[in-house]
Amino acid sequence: MAAAATPNRRSLITALVVLAAVACAVLALVLLQASRNDPYTSATLDRVGSVEDGGRLFRLNCAGCHGLAAQGLVGPNLHGVDRRKNDRQLIQQVVSGRTPPMPRFQPDPQAMADLLAFLHSLPS
Repeated sequence: MAAAATPNRRSLITALVVLAAVACAVLALVLLQASRNDPYTSATLDRVGSVEDGGRLFRLNCAGCHGLAAQGLVGPNLHGVDRRKNDRQLIQQVVSGRTPPMPRFQPDPQAMADLLAFLHSLPS
């Protein structure tokens, strides 16, 4: 009896793993589509940012953790971050604060565009 139950149990576990993987993929697609339709992100990406204004915003709000030169302290080094993440991902990272201890922070769309311009200006 126990030998007959083992293949059924393996099949059930395999089915659950496949179901979980499919659910994760569907969730990722839904979240990706939602971020593309996010009015805040769209409004930010429609603007041209100012490196100088973004630098001021960075020094006031971000330098405490990322360092005055964005070299990383508590938070990571941000040099080359625009090569690791696209603008949508950078915006979501800033506004969600999904990586503790980073707080949620949602400046107005122009200020966010300025911050993106500053991040793009950092050397790799």
